[in-house]
Order: sequence, then structure tokens, then C-alpha cells
Amino acid sequence: MPHIYIDGRLFEAKPGQTIIQVAYENNLNIPHFCWHPELSVAGNCRMCLVEVGFPKRNPDGSIQVDADNRPVINYFPKLQIACATEVSDGMHVRTKSERAIKAQEAVMEFLLINHPLDCPICDEAGQCKLQEYAFKHSRGFSRFDEEKNHKPKRVIWGPNVIFDGERCISCSRCIRFAKEIAKQDVLTFVQRGDRVTIELHPGTSFDNPYSMNVIDICPVGALTSRDFRFKSRVWDMSFNDSICEGCARGCNIKIGVRQNQILRIEPRGNPYVNRYWMCDYGRLHYQYVNENRLTSPMIRIGDKLEKTNWTEAVNSVVERLKPIQPNEIMFVASAKATVESNYLLVKFAKEIIHTKNIDLLEHFDETFGDDFLRCSDKTPNLRGARIVGASSTSHSYRISQLPDLIREGMVKALYVMEDDFDDFPELYELLDEIDLLIVHQYNLNNKLTQKADIVFPAATYAESEGTYVNVDGRVQHFKPALVTRNNLRFMGMKMSRLDKFGAFNDRWSQFEYRDVRQSWEIIQMIANKLGAGWNYRKSEDVFNEIAQHLNEFKGMTYQLLDTHFGVVVGKSKNPDPVVPVYESHYMKPD
Repeated sequence: MPHIYIDGRLFEAKPGQTIIQVAYENNLNIPHFCWHPELSVAGNCRMCLVEVGFPKRNPDGSIQVDADNRPVINYFPKLQIACATEVSDGMHVRTKSERAIKAQEAVMEFLLINHPLDCPICDEAGQCKLQEYAFKHSRGFSRFDEEKNHKPKRVIWGPNVIFDGERCISCSRCIRFAKEIAKQDVLTFVQRGDRVTIELHPGTSFDNPYSMNVIDICPVGALTSRDFRFKSRVWDMSFNDSICEGCARGCNIKIGVRQNQILRIEPRGNPYVNRYWMCDYGRLHYQYVNENRLTSPMIRIGDKLEKTNWTEAVNSVVERLKPIQPNEIMFVASAKATVESNYLLVKFAKEIIHTKNIDLLEHFDETFGDDFLRCSDKTPNLRGARIVGASSTSHSYRISQLPDLIREGMVKALYVMEDDFDDFPELYELLDEIDLLIVHQYNLNNKLTQKADIVFPAATYAESEGTYVNVDGRVQHFKPALVTRNNLRFMGMKMSRLDKFGAFNDRWSQFEYRDVRQSWEIIQMIANKLGAGWNYRKSEDVFNEIAQHLNEFKGMTYQLLDTHFGVVVGKSKNPDPVVPVYESHYMKPD
């Protein structure tokens, strides 16, 4: 293995690695714009110029040393780009020398010659790599007094991406992503020289299912989201880690929030799940969290659903379940709900109601899946729900039998948690034939909600803490990003500064704390009314019990899951190693 010295520190490198790769793996920051660990090397921004040298040797081949017995290093007369220079044994690199710093300042001055000073109206402001480096790696002034070049602005590349040519610094990240990751080679440089810009190939559109990733990797504000554009300043938002619930891949994400509304979703690095990417569907599948939400329990009185409080709703469930025999009740679990909620639903059905009539719905779309990230299973937790027993057994009714069971009067009550029958529309027509329909739902306009006798407003994934098990069996933990009446204390400083500190008369802080609860909490309320005596205070309490009783989760804790990017079921004693995760847009301390 070659050994390399970076700023006097010795590191072991792998053969074929470049200087910037070795630095990245050892948490050393070398300024760069065009390099990305998942893309090929372009070497065109020149921001990563460093001094490179080797020990000077005597005529007999021995290493020459100075008066302090330290090797004398001969540095190359020209600086080298760290992204494309492969390491050699004994190589010495200086990233903070006077020559390297002057080169960084010169590159920054050059890049800012034609870059517009429109930070006050730029969506990238606040998380812009050019802003960061202008602060850390430039002299703070420019000798360029002439008029800046003008290039095409507000160019629509596709359904989700807009290009501003004036802001582009020609790093080519978007071109390489389109070709190498998205496999849609439709972008290219044109008019080389000071007029260089990026254009689509004639007659094409950048409409790939992963197109919006170019917005994240663009180091400046040249690429913006048509969905998020001008909605908010990033420093007025909170960004909390979560898991995408768009399909069974379980991509790691950050949820951007302002006024307690999701404004945007972006990928979070996980080397074992989604690396640095996510699909456009996952980014844009959030409107149901913001709109038409159920905000209080509801009970059907006559032909209408009327709002009520939690106590009345729970009491109504208990009273209306009493005359129904356990074998006449069917529980529909959910691959959309957390492991914790599915576990308690199964426990409630078996131990409190004394029925094994439990099953769940599957939601597969073969046209949705691909060979990259998207899965045909459009639910985040099918595997986890099955592990905790939320699917039919040999002694229970199955979902496929439900229409016949209702017609024959064998099922008189349905308890449906966080799911609907949209993929099974024939069931909607039969719901009028049962005596009791209890549902946990997110939205008021849901068809199942309109048919229900008792409705509980369930917290979405963005308001919940819990775990999902993805298609590869990896258990992943996530926390809430939105504030509810029930989790306000938990959220604390996780809220954005405007949402937390706004006064009653500030228009930007006028929003509703929804009175929704996680499904396991709702189930516990009903179970305790029936004498269960459960005392789970938080999601972690439920998960700890799961880890004690189910072999697949043995030894797992939320902390272990967070540390190791999730843990594959059955492998808590041998989790995947912790490795560095590349992040581009944040100020890195020296």
C-alpha cells in the first residue's frame, strides 16, 4: 500500500487512489468544485491545486535530510490538481502552503469574473459552495471592472429542472451525472471559451426519473427546482433527517420545512442504500402531508362525520367492539406504517381482542421499478410489517378472501391502519355491508375516510419516529420533521428559527399544530381502555421490546441504527462499517 504525507500527516492509501480521495476518506477537506466521489474526474475547475513533491535523493539513492534529520522534499515547479493526481509511495502534499492558497484565491477570482452578484434572489444562497469558498478561499475583491458576460437564463431543461447559464461555473457535474448515473446523455458544453454554456442536445429534454439530483450536486445556483423555486430561503427552514416512503428502497433524505409545511425533500448520503441520490418521485411525493389533513378524531353521526376529541373516539371504539365476536373482526395492517405501529397492532389483535385475523395490503407497480433505486413495491416497510407478524397466518383470514367474507357475514368489523383500498376498488362497494369500520388515516378526502364510522388522524412519516425495513432487509431509524401537538416538546430546537420564535402576530408563524398521533399511540389508548396496562412512552420503548422478542431485531437500538447507516436484519452483532459520507454544501471548519 502506498504511503502519502498530506500537510505533514502520514496516511495509507489504496493503489490507484487520487490525492483528493485519500484526503476525503480521512476527513481532510481540499477545496473543489467539479470533483464528486460518484462521478468521473473532469479536472476542469482547478480549485483543488496543491503542491506535490518527493524526497530528494543523494547520488547513492539514499534520502537527503536536513540539519534536523528531516527529509528534504523537492516539490514540482507546477501545482497539481488533487482530483486527478494518483498517489505514489512517499509522496508529500501541501494543501495549505502559500502557493496553494494563492492558487485558490486566483481560481476564485477567475470564477467570479462573470458570475452575477444575484445572491439576494438566488435559491442556492445559504448553501452555495461558491459563497462558502468566497468566504474561506478568496481575497474578497476582484480586479475585473468590465461588464460581465450575459448568458441564457431560466432555460427549462425538463419537467423539474431550470438552468441559469450566467451562474454556471462549468464544473460539468450535471453533464457527467446525466451520462454516467441517469444514463440520459443529453447535456453538453457549447461555445467553448468565455462564452461557454451548457445546452440540451437538439430535440431532447432532461426528463429522466432522477433528473433533480443535478440540483443537489450543482455547486452554485445554476440549476434550480421548478417545484421549490423561490418558496423560501434555506436559512429560514429546518432540515431534519428522515427516510423516503415512496418505495421499498428507503432512500435517506432531509426534509426541508417552513411554517410546518414540507417545502422540499433532498437526498442524504447513505453508502449502503441510495449513496447520494434519490428519484424525482420521492422528492415530489409530499403534498398529501401538507394538504387536506385530518386534524382531529371523527365519529359518524347519521350520514356525516363529526369532529370529536380523543377520549370520545376511543370510548366509541371500545363500546362498538364489545358486541362483535373476535373472529368477526379483521385487522388490516400497513406496509406504509412503521415497524413499531405494526408490532403493536398485531399485539393488540392477538392479546387484547384475541383474534388472528390480521393481514396487510401489497402495493406493487411493475412500471415504477427500475435497475437503479426505484422498487416496484411502492411501500416503505412491507418486509418489516411481515417480520412482526402483520400478514396472514394459516389460522387467519386473508385480504384476498375479504370480499367473500363480508358478503357471507363472517367479517362484521374492519380495523384499517394507515392504508386504503384504492388498488382494490371492489372493496369500497362492500364496506356498507359491515357493522363497524375503524380507520387510521392522514387525509380527509380519502375514500376510506368517507366510509368510516370512526376515524383517527394518524401522523405521517414526517411527523413520526420509528423504523422501516427496506427491500434489502436494512432496518433504518427516522425522526419527525414536522411539529404536532403531541411531539412539540420532542421537536424543540429541530424547528426552524422562524417557526419556533415567531410571535402570535407574525404572519410567517401562523400555522396549525395538527392534533395527530402515531398509530402505535392510538392503539395503546384503545388497548389500555380495554385493560391492557401498556406504558410505552415513546417509539423507542416499543422498538426495544421488539428487539428483545424478535430474533431479526436482536441487539438493535436506535443509536446503533443511526451510527451504522441502518443495520440488516439479523446482523446487529456485525453491522456494516462506518465510512465517510461526502457532503458538498456546508461550511467545513478547519
